[in-house]
Amino acid sequence: MSDGNIRVLVADDHGAIRAGLMMILGNAEGIEVVGEAADGAIAVRQAKALKPDVVLMDVRMPGVDGIAATRELTAEGLCEVLVLTTFDLDEYVHAALRAGAAGFLLKSVEASRLIEAVKLVAAGEGVLAPQVTRKLIAAFAAGTREPSAVPAGLEDLTEREREVLACLGGGLSNAQIGTRLHIGETTVKTHVSRVLTKLGLRSRVQAAILAQENGVVLEG
Repeated sequence: MSDGNIRVLVADDHGAIRAGLMMILGNAEGIEVVGEAADGAIAVRQAKALKPDVVLMDVRMPGVDGIAATRELTAEGLCEVLVLTTFDLDEYVHAALRAGAAGFLLKSVEASRLIEAVKLVAAGEGVLAPQVTRKLIAAFAAGTREPSAVPAGLEDLTEREREVLACLGGGLSNAQIGTRLHIGETTVKTHVSRVLTKLGLRSRVQAAILAQENGVVLEG
């Protein structure tokens, strides 16, 4: 982050929406909008050139869509991606999160919540719109999604790392994980990083989904 500011790139194919998002974020303390893009291909090129901390990514865009662009950006570790869309359909949620997005918000989100989400994602946290969270939890509770194959890395986790994974599955922030496990936040970040590496995941939100799918849940 330059000068302590979070560098943000806004990608949306609708000019008016893009301008509005840029105005909201551009007026927020601690955030600097460094660029914009009207489709996924431009977003990837701009991200490589401008090196933002966070890309605010629309899903439906002409040419390369937001899901494909997110997958490319996260695979190369270029930045964090916060998906923002009008749609809250399951296929978009799961596709975005499996592509490595750090968060998913609806375009109806309030300005203050959007600013907060950008700051959380830049700090390494995961963000899901309440509506999306409820849908994911309901889907898992109802058993409507087929569980994925248990990743080999799951068996390689230490007891502490498994506890951290369970906390991620419960939607806890780093600070909340630290409080629950009685460890420092820096140590939490280290454990989260190791969990993601061992499981071959790109984001803590992917880890949360994996934890839910494989029954790694908080006890008590």
